[in-house]
Amino acid sequence: MRLIRSTIAILAIVSASASLAGEVGTVSYGAIFANKNCAWCHGPSLQGFATAPRLAGQKPQYLMIQLHSFRDHTRDNPLSQDYMWGAAANHLSYETARELAAYVASLDTKAANNGHRVLIAVGHTLYREGSPATNIPACVACHGPNAEGFGEIPRLGGLSYHYLKRRLGEWGEGYHLTAAAPMPEVASKLSPDEIDALASYLSFVN
Repeated sequence: MRLIRSTIAILAIVSASASLAGEVGTVSYGAIFANKNCAWCHGPSLQGFATAPRLAGQKPQYLMIQLHSFRDHTRDNPLSQDYMWGAAANHLSYETARELAAYVASLDTKAANNGHRVLIAVGHTLYREGSPATNIPACVACHGPNAEGFGEIPRLGGLSYHYLKRRLGEWGEGYHLTAAAPMPEVASKLSPDEIDALASYLSFVN
């Protein structure tokens, strides 16, 4: 009788473990990892702050590429070096990165709404039409009508004005030169006023 009971107990434990493993092997594991490792800087709902971008709703393929670029040190701007290089090297296997990206992409987005409202119209025109005079193509061609992105192209809509302004400025400072064309060339041509307008406009898009 004891043997039967012991066998039943063991089977119950194995069954529960298998069930948990199945749950952890999906978006649920991405949530566990994000809450433990990412929420410190990106917020409990991964909506971001001025210095750390919103991750919620980002495209999974883009996220995977960026996580690998942190690990390989090709995303080389100062904040990435200080915070993300070590995090990617110490915690992220391919499987973890994949499940983290799936979880992040499943989250609803909230626009930061923290740019300069007086620049929205200028930024919207630049986003939609580009600047023929300085050979800057329209952002909409790659990032979509609502800056939603797709595949390897990131969602820009609703990101913090401060984050977008810093990131756009870094292209002109010589960072991210190994990134896929045409961004290194295009972004490096943006003037400070154009960066300000684009970052302001995009912060209000959701």
